[in-house]
Amino acid sequence: MLLEADLPDDVDALRGLVLEHARALADITDAKSKADARIERLQAIIDAFMRHRFGRRSEQLDPDQFELALEDMETALAETEHAREKASPSHSDRPRKTNRGSLPAHLERIEQIIDVEEVDGVRACSCCGGGLHQIGEDVSERLDVVPTTFRVLVTRRPRYGCRSCESAVVQAPAPSRIVEGGIPTEALIAQVLVAKYADHLPLYRQAQIYARQGIQLDRSTLADWVGKAAWYLRPLRDHILERLRRSERLFADETTAPVLEPGRGRTKTGQIWAYARDDRPWGGSDPPMVAYIYAADRKAERPEAHLEGFAGILQVDGYGGYAALARRNQQIRLAFCWAHVRRKFYELAENSPVAADVLRRIAALYAIEAEIRGLTADDRRFLRNQRSRIIVDDLHQFLEARLRQVSAKSRLSEAIRYALTRWDGLIRFLDDGRVDLDNNAVERAIRPLALNRKNALFAGSDEGGDNWAVIATLIENCKLAGINPHIWLTATLTSLANGHPASRVGELMPWTGVP
Repeated sequence: MLLEADLPDDVDALRGLVLEHARALADITDAKSKADARIERLQAIIDAFMRHRFGRRSEQLDPDQFELALEDMETALAETEHAREKASPSHSDRPRKTNRGSLPAHLERIEQIIDVEEVDGVRACSCCGGGLHQIGEDVSERLDVVPTTFRVLVTRRPRYGCRSCESAVVQAPAPSRIVEGGIPTEALIAQVLVAKYADHLPLYRQAQIYARQGIQLDRSTLADWVGKAAWYLRPLRDHILERLRRSERLFADETTAPVLEPGRGRTKTGQIWAYARDDRPWGGSDPPMVAYIYAADRKAERPEAHLEGFAGILQVDGYGGYAALARRNQQIRLAFCWAHVRRKFYELAENSPVAADVLRRIAALYAIEAEIRGLTADDRRFLRNQRSRIIVDDLHQFLEARLRQVSAKSRLSEAIRYALTRWDGLIRFLDDGRVDLDNNAVERAIRPLALNRKNALFAGSDEGGDNWAVIATLIENCKLAGINPHIWLTATLTSLANGHPASRVGELMPWTGVP
Protein backbone atom coordinates (compact mmCIF):
# COMPACT_ATOMS: atom_id res chain seq x y z
CA MET A 1 0.00 0.00 0.00
CA LEU A 2 1.31 3.43 -0.95
CA LEU A 3 1.48 6.09 1.75
CA GLU A 4 1.24 9.80 1.14
CA ALA A 5 4.92 10.16 1.93
CA ASP A 6 5.77 7.74 -0.89
CA LEU A 7 4.12 9.89 -3.58
CA PRO A 8 6.53 12.00 -5.72
CA ASP A 9 6.08 15.73 -6.06
CA ASP A 10 6.93 15.72 -9.77
CA VAL A 11 3.84 15.37 -12.00
CA ASP A 12 5.57 13.20 -14.62
CA ALA A 13 6.97 10.92 -11.97
CA LEU A 14 3.52 10.68 -10.40
CA ARG A 15 1.97 9.85 -13.79
CA GLY A 16 4.57 7.11 -14.33
CA LEU A 17 3.86 5.66 -10.89
CA VAL A 18 0.11 5.59 -11.58
CA LEU A 19 0.66 3.87 -14.94
CA GLU A 20 2.95 1.29 -13.34
CA HIS A 21 0.34 0.44 -10.73
CA ALA A 22 -2.37 0.32 -13.38
CA ARG A 23 -0.37 -2.22 -15.42
CA ALA A 24 0.25 -4.28 -12.27
CA LEU A 25 -3.46 -4.23 -11.48
CA ALA A 26 -4.29 -5.29 -15.04
CA ASP A 27 -1.83 -8.19 -14.78
CA ILE A 28 -3.39 -9.29 -11.48
CA THR A 29 -6.89 -9.05 -12.96
CA ASP A 30 -5.85 -11.07 -16.00
CA ALA A 31 -4.15 -13.73 -13.86
CA LYS A 32 -7.21 -13.95 -11.63
CA SER A 33 -9.53 -14.33 -14.65
CA LYS A 34 -7.38 -17.14 -16.04
CA ALA A 35 -7.26 -18.80 -12.64
CA ASP A 36 -11.03 -18.52 -12.27
CA ALA A 37 -11.54 -20.11 -15.69
CA ARG A 38 -9.14 -22.96 -14.88
CA ILE A 39 -10.80 -23.52 -11.52
CA GLU A 40 -14.20 -23.70 -13.21
CA ARG A 41 -12.90 -26.20 -15.77
CA LEU A 42 -11.21 -28.39 -13.14
CA GLN A 43 -14.29 -28.34 -10.93
CA ALA A 44 -16.41 -29.42 -13.90
CA ILE A 45 -14.05 -32.34 -14.54
CA ILE A 46 -14.21 -33.35 -10.87
CA ASP A 47 -18.02 -33.16 -10.91
CA ALA A 48 -18.11 -35.32 -14.04
CA PHE A 49 -15.87 -37.89 -12.40
CA MET A 50 -18.11 -37.98 -9.35
CA ARG A 51 -21.25 -38.48 -11.46
CA HIS A 52 -19.74 -41.56 -13.06
CA ARG A 53 -19.48 -43.35 -9.74
CA PHE A 54 -22.97 -44.80 -10.10
CA GLY A 55 -22.78 -45.75 -13.75
CA ARG A 56 -21.50 -48.84 -15.49
CA ARG A 57 -18.66 -46.84 -16.95
CA SER A 58 -17.24 -46.31 -13.51
CA GLU A 59 -17.21 -50.06 -13.02
CA GLN A 60 -15.33 -50.55 -16.28
CA LEU A 61 -12.76 -47.96 -15.23
CA ASP A 62 -10.35 -49.30 -12.63
CA PRO A 63 -11.62 -47.81 -9.32
CA ASP A 64 -8.05 -47.11 -8.26
CA GLN A 65 -7.33 -45.26 -11.48
CA PHE A 66 -10.49 -43.28 -10.84
CA GLU A 67 -9.27 -42.27 -7.38
CA LEU A 68 -5.81 -41.37 -8.68
CA ALA A 69 -7.29 -39.25 -11.47
CA LEU A 70 -9.59 -37.53 -9.01
CA GLU A 71 -6.65 -36.94 -6.69
CA ASP A 72 -4.67 -35.30 -9.49
CA MET A 73 -7.62 -33.10 -10.44
CA GLU A 74 -8.06 -31.93 -6.86
CA THR A 75 -4.33 -31.26 -6.58
CA ALA A 76 -4.41 -29.13 -9.72
CA LEU A 77 -7.44 -27.29 -8.38
CA ALA A 78 -5.68 -26.52 -5.10
CA GLU A 79 -2.59 -25.27 -6.94
CA THR A 80 -4.69 -22.96 -9.11
CA GLU A 81 -6.63 -21.58 -6.15
CA HIS A 82 -3.36 -20.88 -4.35
CA ALA A 83 -2.01 -19.08 -7.41
CA ARG A 84 -5.12 -16.92 -7.50
CA GLU A 85 -4.76 -16.05 -3.82
CA LYS A 86 -1.13 -15.09 -4.35
CA ALA A 87 -2.02 -12.94 -7.37
CA SER A 88 -4.67 -11.06 -5.41
CA PRO A 89 -4.17 -11.70 -1.70
CA SER A 90 -6.38 -8.84 -0.57
CA HIS A 91 -9.35 -9.86 -2.74
CA SER A 92 -9.59 -13.60 -2.16
CA ASP A 93 -13.09 -14.83 -2.98
CA ARG A 94 -12.88 -17.85 -0.68
CA PRO A 95 -12.05 -18.01 3.02
CA ARG A 96 -8.83 -19.71 3.99
CA LYS A 97 -9.14 -23.32 4.94
CA THR A 98 -8.26 -23.93 8.56
CA ASN A 99 -7.63 -27.03 10.57
CA ARG A 100 -7.95 -25.59 14.05
CA GLY A 101 -8.62 -27.99 16.86
CA SER A 102 -8.41 -31.12 14.70
CA LEU A 103 -4.96 -32.31 15.68
CA PRO A 104 -5.13 -35.27 18.10
CA ALA A 105 -4.48 -34.45 21.73
CA HIS A 106 -2.15 -37.42 22.23
CA LEU A 107 0.49 -36.04 19.85
CA GLU A 108 3.62 -34.56 21.40
CA ARG A 109 3.65 -30.75 21.41
CA ILE A 110 6.98 -29.02 20.73
CA GLU A 111 6.60 -25.31 21.47
CA GLN A 112 8.53 -22.53 19.82
CA ILE A 113 8.20 -18.91 20.90
CA ILE A 114 8.57 -16.12 18.38
CA ASP A 115 8.92 -12.95 20.45
CA VAL A 116 9.57 -9.25 19.97
CA GLU A 117 13.27 -8.52 19.80
CA GLU A 118 14.87 -7.12 22.94
CA VAL A 119 17.12 -4.09 22.97
CA ASP A 120 19.57 -4.07 25.86
CA GLY A 121 17.51 -6.75 27.55
CA VAL A 122 14.30 -4.70 27.34
CA ARG A 123 11.31 -4.92 25.00
CA ALA A 124 10.59 -1.30 24.28
CA CYS A 125 7.86 0.52 22.37
CA SER A 126 9.10 1.69 18.96
CA CYS A 127 7.10 4.93 19.30
CA CYS A 128 7.92 6.24 22.77
CA GLY A 129 10.53 3.85 24.08
CA GLY A 130 8.37 2.75 27.02
CA GLY A 131 8.47 -0.79 28.34
CA LEU A 132 6.10 -3.37 26.82
CA HIS A 133 3.93 -5.74 28.84
CA GLN A 134 2.21 -8.85 27.50
CA ILE A 135 -1.54 -8.49 26.94
CA GLY A 136 -2.14 -11.81 25.20
CA GLU A 137 -0.80 -14.16 22.56
CA ASP A 138 -1.66 -15.87 19.31
CA VAL A 139 -1.24 -19.64 19.23
CA SER A 140 -1.21 -21.78 16.09
CA GLU A 141 -0.60 -25.47 15.58
CA ARG A 142 0.96 -27.22 12.59
CA LEU A 143 1.40 -30.91 11.99
CA ASP A 144 5.05 -31.92 11.78
CA VAL A 145 6.73 -35.26 11.11
CA VAL A 146 9.93 -36.98 12.16
CA PRO A 147 10.94 -39.57 9.55
CA THR A 148 10.76 -43.19 10.65
CA THR A 149 13.53 -43.85 13.11
CA PHE A 150 15.01 -47.31 13.34
CA ARG A 151 16.71 -48.51 16.47
CA VAL A 152 18.44 -51.67 17.61
CA LEU A 153 17.20 -53.49 20.69
CA VAL A 154 20.13 -55.17 22.39
CA THR A 155 19.13 -58.06 24.63
CA ARG A 156 21.65 -59.19 27.21
CA ARG A 157 21.15 -62.37 29.24
CA PRO A 158 23.83 -62.70 31.93
CA ARG A 159 24.93 -66.22 32.79
CA TYR A 160 25.65 -67.14 36.40
CA GLY A 161 27.69 -69.97 37.80
CA CYS A 162 27.70 -71.44 41.31
CA ARG A 163 31.03 -71.61 43.14
CA SER A 164 29.75 -74.54 45.16
CA CYS A 165 28.40 -76.46 42.16
CA GLU A 166 30.85 -75.79 39.40
CA SER A 167 28.68 -77.46 36.79
CA ALA A 168 25.63 -75.30 37.47
CA VAL A 169 24.96 -72.41 35.04
CA VAL A 170 21.89 -70.22 35.53
CA GLN A 171 20.51 -67.94 32.81
CA ALA A 172 17.11 -66.39 32.12
CA PRO A 173 15.38 -68.01 29.10
CA ALA A 174 15.50 -66.18 25.80
CA PRO A 175 12.24 -64.44 24.83
CA SER A 176 10.21 -66.19 22.15
CA ARG A 177 10.08 -64.57 18.73
CA ILE A 178 8.03 -64.81 15.56
CA VAL A 179 11.28 -65.12 13.57
CA GLU A 180 13.57 -67.26 15.70
CA GLY A 181 17.19 -66.27 15.26
CA GLY A 182 16.17 -63.34 13.05
CA ILE A 183 16.65 -59.61 13.49
CA PRO A 184 13.08 -58.23 13.42
CA THR A 185 11.07 -57.39 16.50
CA GLU A 186 7.34 -58.10 16.42
CA ALA A 187 6.80 -54.35 16.03
CA LEU A 188 8.90 -54.32 12.85
CA ILE A 189 7.04 -57.32 11.43
CA ALA A 190 3.77 -55.55 12.23
CA GLN A 191 5.05 -52.48 10.38
CA VAL A 192 5.84 -54.57 7.29
CA LEU A 193 2.35 -56.14 7.38
CA VAL A 194 0.57 -52.82 7.79
CA ALA A 195 2.62 -51.19 5.05
CA LYS A 196 1.88 -54.03 2.62
CA TYR A 197 -1.75 -54.83 3.38
CA ALA A 198 -3.12 -51.54 4.75
CA ASP A 199 -0.95 -48.95 2.98
CA HIS A 200 -0.52 -51.09 -0.18
CA LEU A 201 3.27 -50.86 -0.36
CA PRO A 202 4.77 -53.95 -2.02
CA LEU A 203 7.74 -55.50 -0.25
CA TYR A 204 10.28 -54.38 -2.82
CA ARG A 205 9.22 -50.75 -2.26
CA GLN A 206 9.55 -51.20 1.48
CA ALA A 207 13.05 -52.58 0.96
CA GLN A 208 13.88 -49.43 -1.01
CA ILE A 209 12.58 -47.24 1.83
CA TYR A 210 14.71 -49.09 4.37
CA ALA A 211 17.75 -48.82 2.11
CA ARG A 212 17.49 -45.02 2.17
CA GLN A 213 18.27 -45.23 5.88
CA GLY A 214 21.16 -47.59 5.36
CA ILE A 215 19.28 -50.77 6.26
CA GLN A 216 19.82 -53.40 3.59
CA LEU A 217 17.04 -55.97 3.59
CA ASP A 218 16.24 -58.23 0.66
CA ARG A 219 12.66 -58.44 -0.49
CA SER A 220 12.87 -62.20 0.06
CA THR A 221 13.78 -61.59 3.70
CA LEU A 222 10.70 -59.41 4.20
CA ALA A 223 8.61 -62.07 2.46
CA ASP A 224 9.91 -64.67 4.90
CA TRP A 225 8.78 -62.50 7.81
CA VAL A 226 5.33 -62.06 6.27
CA GLY A 227 4.95 -65.79 5.70
CA LYS A 228 5.87 -66.65 9.28
CA ALA A 229 3.46 -64.01 10.61
CA ALA A 230 0.68 -65.37 8.38
CA TRP A 231 1.19 -68.84 9.87
CA TYR A 232 0.68 -67.48 13.37
CA LEU A 233 -2.28 -65.31 12.38
CA ARG A 234 -4.23 -67.87 10.33
CA PRO A 235 -6.13 -69.31 13.37
CA LEU A 236 -7.42 -65.80 14.13
CA ARG A 237 -8.84 -65.44 10.60
CA ASP A 238 -10.41 -68.89 10.89
CA HIS A 239 -11.96 -67.90 14.22
CA ILE A 240 -13.54 -64.81 12.64
CA LEU A 241 -14.91 -66.92 9.78
CA GLU A 242 -16.41 -69.37 12.26
CA ARG A 243 -18.04 -66.48 14.13
CA LEU A 244 -19.53 -65.29 10.85
CA ARG A 245 -20.90 -68.74 10.04
CA ARG A 246 -22.88 -68.63 13.28
CA SER A 247 -24.50 -65.31 12.34
CA GLU A 248 -28.10 -65.04 11.20
CA ARG A 249 -27.36 -62.54 8.46
CA LEU A 250 -24.28 -61.99 6.28
CA PHE A 251 -23.08 -59.98 3.34
CA ALA A 252 -21.04 -61.69 0.61
CA ASP A 253 -19.01 -60.44 -2.33
CA GLU A 254 -15.93 -61.41 -4.29
CA THR A 255 -13.15 -59.78 -6.30
CA THR A 256 -10.46 -60.98 -8.64
CA ALA A 257 -6.95 -61.73 -7.42
CA PRO A 258 -4.40 -62.18 -10.24
CA VAL A 259 -1.96 -64.94 -9.33
CA LEU A 260 1.28 -65.87 -11.07
CA GLU A 261 1.03 -69.30 -12.69
CA PRO A 262 4.42 -71.04 -12.31
CA GLY A 263 6.00 -72.38 -15.45
CA ARG A 264 3.71 -70.48 -17.82
CA GLY A 265 5.04 -66.94 -17.39
CA ARG A 266 1.60 -65.40 -16.96
CA THR A 267 -1.09 -64.88 -14.38
CA LYS A 268 -4.32 -66.71 -13.73
CA THR A 269 -7.39 -65.19 -12.15
CA GLY A 270 -7.99 -66.26 -8.59
CA GLN A 271 -10.75 -64.93 -6.36
CA ILE A 272 -10.87 -63.45 -2.91
CA TRP A 273 -14.26 -63.90 -1.28
CA ALA A 274 -15.45 -61.55 1.42
CA TYR A 275 -18.04 -62.34 4.09
CA ALA A 276 -19.11 -59.57 6.42
CA ARG A 277 -21.51 -58.69 9.20
CA ASP A 278 -22.55 -55.23 10.33
CA ASP A 279 -25.44 -54.90 12.76
CA ARG A 280 -24.91 -51.20 13.51
CA PRO A 281 -27.69 -49.94 11.19
CA TRP A 282 -30.32 -51.60 13.42
CA GLY A 283 -28.53 -51.16 16.75
CA GLY A 284 -27.24 -54.74 17.07
CA SER A 285 -24.74 -55.42 19.85
CA ASP A 286 -22.43 -57.79 17.97
CA PRO A 287 -19.26 -56.19 16.59
CA PRO A 288 -18.90 -55.69 12.82
CA MET A 289 -16.47 -58.10 11.24
CA VAL A 290 -15.25 -59.38 7.88
CA ALA A 291 -13.31 -62.43 6.70
CA TYR A 292 -11.51 -62.92 3.39
CA ILE A 293 -10.86 -66.31 1.80
CA TYR A 294 -8.75 -66.95 -1.28
CA ALA A 295 -9.84 -69.49 -3.89
CA ALA A 296 -8.23 -70.45 -7.18
CA ASP A 297 -11.47 -69.96 -9.13
CA ARG A 298 -15.02 -68.61 -8.98
CA LYS A 299 -16.88 -71.90 -8.98
CA ALA A 300 -20.27 -71.91 -7.32
CA GLU A 301 -19.20 -74.54 -4.79
CA ARG A 302 -16.67 -72.12 -3.27
CA PRO A 303 -19.16 -70.09 -1.20
CA GLU A 304 -20.88 -73.34 -0.26
CA ALA A 305 -17.65 -74.61 1.32
CA HIS A 306 -16.89 -71.25 2.91
CA LEU A 307 -20.35 -70.98 4.51
CA GLU A 308 -20.73 -74.57 5.64
CA GLY A 309 -23.12 -74.56 8.58
CA PHE A 310 -24.50 -71.09 7.89
CA ALA A 311 -28.27 -70.71 8.10
CA GLY A 312 -29.84 -67.32 7.57
CA ILE A 313 -30.07 -64.39 5.18
CA LEU A 314 -27.21 -63.84 2.73
CA GLN A 315 -27.21 -60.41 1.09
CA VAL A 316 -25.42 -60.45 -2.27
CA ASP A 317 -25.13 -58.96 -5.74
CA GLY A 318 -26.42 -60.67 -8.87
CA TYR A 319 -23.72 -63.38 -9.17
CA GLY A 320 -25.44 -66.66 -10.08
CA GLY A 321 -23.28 -68.75 -7.76
CA TYR A 322 -25.18 -67.44 -4.75
CA ALA A 323 -28.51 -68.45 -6.29
CA ALA A 324 -27.11 -71.95 -6.83
CA LEU A 325 -26.00 -71.99 -3.20
CA ALA A 326 -29.50 -71.08 -2.00
CA ARG A 327 -31.05 -73.81 -4.16
CA ARG A 328 -28.75 -76.45 -2.66
CA ASN A 329 -29.13 -75.17 0.89
CA GLN A 330 -32.72 -74.40 1.79
CA GLN A 331 -31.60 -72.84 5.08
CA ILE A 332 -30.06 -69.91 3.18
CA ARG A 333 -32.33 -67.15 1.92
CA LEU A 334 -31.00 -64.48 -0.42
CA ALA A 335 -31.45 -60.73 -0.10
CA PHE A 336 -30.41 -58.75 -3.16
CA CYS A 337 -28.86 -55.32 -3.51
CA TRP A 338 -30.85 -52.24 -4.56
CA ALA A 339 -27.63 -50.37 -5.36
CA HIS A 340 -26.91 -52.85 -8.16
CA VAL A 341 -30.43 -52.34 -9.49
CA ARG A 342 -29.88 -48.60 -9.41
CA ARG A 343 -26.68 -48.89 -11.42
CA LYS A 344 -28.52 -50.69 -14.18
CA PHE A 345 -30.85 -47.71 -14.66
CA TYR A 346 -28.44 -44.88 -13.87
CA GLU A 347 -26.63 -44.79 -17.18
CA LEU A 348 -29.94 -44.93 -19.06
CA ALA A 349 -31.63 -42.12 -17.15
CA GLU A 350 -30.35 -39.28 -19.33
CA ASN A 351 -32.24 -40.54 -22.38
CA SER A 352 -34.97 -42.65 -20.77
CA PRO A 353 -37.85 -41.17 -18.76
CA VAL A 354 -38.65 -44.68 -17.55
CA ALA A 355 -35.15 -45.14 -16.08
CA ALA A 356 -35.30 -41.66 -14.53
CA ASP A 357 -38.62 -42.55 -12.90
CA VAL A 358 -37.15 -45.77 -11.48
CA LEU A 359 -34.22 -43.82 -10.01
CA ARG A 360 -36.63 -41.38 -8.38
CA ARG A 361 -38.51 -44.21 -6.68
CA ILE A 362 -35.33 -45.92 -5.50
CA ALA A 363 -34.10 -42.58 -4.15
CA ALA A 364 -37.29 -42.37 -2.08
CA LEU A 365 -36.46 -45.77 -0.55
CA TYR A 366 -32.96 -44.62 0.37
CA ALA A 367 -34.35 -41.42 1.90
CA ILE A 368 -36.52 -43.51 4.22
CA GLU A 369 -33.54 -45.72 5.10
CA ALA A 370 -31.50 -42.66 6.07
CA GLU A 371 -34.24 -41.63 8.50
CA ILE A 372 -34.57 -45.03 10.19
CA ARG A 373 -30.89 -45.91 10.43
CA GLY A 374 -29.99 -46.85 14.00
CA LEU A 375 -33.54 -47.77 15.04
CA THR A 376 -34.32 -51.24 16.32
CA ALA A 377 -35.05 -54.02 13.85
CA ASP A 378 -38.74 -54.05 14.86
CA ASP A 379 -39.07 -50.30 14.41
CA ARG A 380 -37.36 -50.45 11.01
CA ARG A 381 -39.67 -53.23 9.86
CA PHE A 382 -42.75 -51.31 11.06
CA LEU A 383 -41.79 -48.06 9.34
CA ARG A 384 -40.78 -49.85 6.15
CA ASN A 385 -44.21 -51.44 5.95
CA GLN A 386 -45.79 -48.06 6.62
CA ARG A 387 -43.78 -46.09 4.06
CA SER A 388 -41.55 -48.25 1.84
CA ARG A 389 -43.91 -51.08 0.90
CA ILE A 390 -46.23 -48.89 -1.13
CA ILE A 391 -43.26 -47.55 -3.11
CA VAL A 392 -41.96 -51.05 -3.77
CA ASP A 393 -45.35 -52.47 -4.78
CA ASP A 394 -45.97 -49.56 -7.13
CA LEU A 395 -42.49 -49.94 -8.63
CA HIS A 396 -43.11 -53.63 -9.29
CA GLN A 397 -46.30 -52.88 -11.22
CA PHE A 398 -44.54 -50.08 -13.08
CA LEU A 399 -41.66 -52.34 -14.17
CA GLU A 400 -43.94 -55.16 -15.29
CA ALA A 401 -46.02 -52.76 -17.38
CA ARG A 402 -42.98 -51.14 -19.00
CA LEU A 403 -41.36 -54.48 -19.76
CA ARG A 404 -44.29 -55.30 -22.06
CA GLN A 405 -43.83 -51.98 -23.87
CA VAL A 406 -40.09 -51.94 -24.64
CA SER A 407 -37.97 -53.99 -27.00
CA ALA A 408 -36.82 -57.27 -25.48
CA LYS A 409 -33.29 -56.61 -26.76
CA SER A 410 -32.98 -53.08 -25.38
CA ARG A 411 -30.76 -52.16 -22.46
CA LEU A 412 -33.81 -50.86 -20.62
CA SER A 413 -35.46 -54.26 -20.95
CA GLU A 414 -32.27 -55.87 -19.61
CA ALA A 415 -32.29 -53.57 -16.57
CA ILE A 416 -35.97 -54.26 -15.87
CA ARG A 417 -35.51 -58.03 -16.12
CA TYR A 418 -32.50 -57.83 -13.78
CA ALA A 419 -34.76 -56.32 -11.12
CA LEU A 420 -37.83 -58.49 -11.67
CA THR A 421 -35.97 -61.80 -11.67
CA ARG A 422 -34.54 -60.93 -8.24
CA TRP A 423 -37.66 -59.34 -6.81
CA ASP A 424 -38.20 -61.78 -3.94
CA GLY A 425 -34.70 -61.05 -2.66
CA LEU A 426 -35.03 -57.31 -3.26
CA ILE A 427 -38.14 -57.00 -1.08
CA ARG A 428 -36.84 -59.14 1.77
CA PHE A 429 -35.85 -55.99 3.66
CA LEU A 430 -39.55 -55.16 4.11
CA ASP A 431 -40.17 -58.14 6.40
CA ASP A 432 -36.90 -58.12 8.34
CA GLY A 433 -35.58 -54.95 9.95
CA ARG A 434 -32.08 -56.43 10.14
CA VAL A 435 -31.73 -56.55 6.35
CA ASP A 436 -30.17 -53.55 4.61
CA LEU A 437 -31.21 -52.05 1.31
CA ASP A 438 -27.88 -52.98 -0.30
CA ASN A 439 -24.65 -54.87 0.32
CA ASN A 440 -22.45 -51.77 0.41
CA ALA A 441 -21.05 -52.89 3.77
CA VAL A 442 -19.12 -55.73 2.14
CA GLU A 443 -18.29 -53.69 -0.95
CA ARG A 444 -16.56 -51.13 1.29
CA ALA A 445 -14.64 -53.96 2.94
CA ILE A 446 -13.44 -55.30 -0.39
CA ARG A 447 -12.08 -52.00 -1.75
CA PRO A 448 -8.72 -52.23 0.08
CA LEU A 449 -8.08 -55.51 -1.73
CA ALA A 450 -8.41 -53.72 -5.06
CA LEU A 451 -5.84 -51.14 -4.01
CA ASN A 452 -3.39 -53.81 -2.93
CA ARG A 453 -4.01 -55.67 -6.19
CA LYS A 454 -3.17 -52.56 -8.18
CA ASN A 455 0.12 -51.93 -6.40
CA ALA A 456 1.29 -55.52 -6.10
CA LEU A 457 0.00 -56.41 -9.62
CA PHE A 458 -0.40 -60.09 -8.70
CA ALA A 459 0.18 -62.64 -5.98
CA GLY A 460 3.15 -64.93 -6.48
CA SER A 461 1.20 -68.15 -5.89
CA ASP A 462 -2.06 -69.57 -4.57
CA GLU A 463 -0.39 -69.76 -1.17
CA GLY A 464 0.53 -66.08 -1.45
CA GLY A 465 -3.08 -65.25 -2.25
CA ASP A 466 -4.15 -67.19 0.82
CA ASN A 467 -1.71 -65.30 3.05
CA TRP A 468 -3.00 -62.08 1.53
CA ALA A 469 -6.54 -63.02 2.60
CA VAL A 470 -5.45 -63.96 6.13
CA ILE A 471 -3.56 -60.78 6.95
CA ALA A 472 -6.00 -58.47 5.14
CA THR A 473 -8.81 -59.97 7.24
CA LEU A 474 -7.18 -58.95 10.50
CA ILE A 475 -6.17 -55.47 9.33
CA GLU A 476 -9.67 -54.73 8.03
CA ASN A 477 -11.19 -55.89 11.33
CA CYS A 478 -8.88 -53.47 13.13
CA LYS A 479 -10.30 -50.69 10.96
CA LEU A 480 -13.86 -51.78 11.73
CA ALA A 481 -13.06 -51.81 15.45
CA GLY A 482 -11.47 -48.35 15.22
CA ILE A 483 -8.07 -49.40 16.54
CA ASN A 484 -4.54 -48.94 15.22
CA PRO A 485 -3.61 -52.11 13.29
CA HIS A 486 0.12 -51.67 14.00
CA ILE A 487 -0.40 -51.51 17.76
CA TRP A 488 -2.81 -54.47 17.66
CA LEU A 489 -0.55 -56.61 15.45
CA THR A 490 2.49 -55.89 17.61
CA ALA A 491 0.67 -56.98 20.77
CA THR A 492 -0.96 -59.97 19.09
CA LEU A 493 2.20 -61.29 17.44
CA THR A 494 4.02 -60.96 20.75
CA SER A 495 1.29 -62.96 22.50
CA LEU A 496 1.30 -65.64 19.82
CA ALA A 497 5.10 -65.94 19.87
CA ASN A 498 4.91 -66.47 23.63
CA GLY A 499 2.55 -69.40 23.26
CA HIS A 500 -0.96 -67.96 23.55
CA PRO A 501 -3.24 -71.03 23.48
CA ALA A 502 -4.97 -71.74 20.19
CA SER A 503 -8.17 -72.52 22.10
CA ARG A 504 -8.30 -68.93 23.34
CA VAL A 505 -7.66 -66.93 20.16
CA GLY A 506 -11.03 -65.26 20.72
CA GLU A 507 -9.33 -63.20 23.43
CA LEU A 508 -7.08 -61.63 20.80
CA MET A 509 -9.77 -60.38 18.44
CA PRO A 510 -9.51 -56.68 17.44
CA TRP A 511 -12.94 -55.84 18.86
CA THR A 512 -11.88 -57.05 22.33
CA GLY A 513 -9.75 -53.92 22.69
CA VAL A 514 -6.31 -55.54 22.81
CA PRO A 515 -3.93 -52.55 23.31
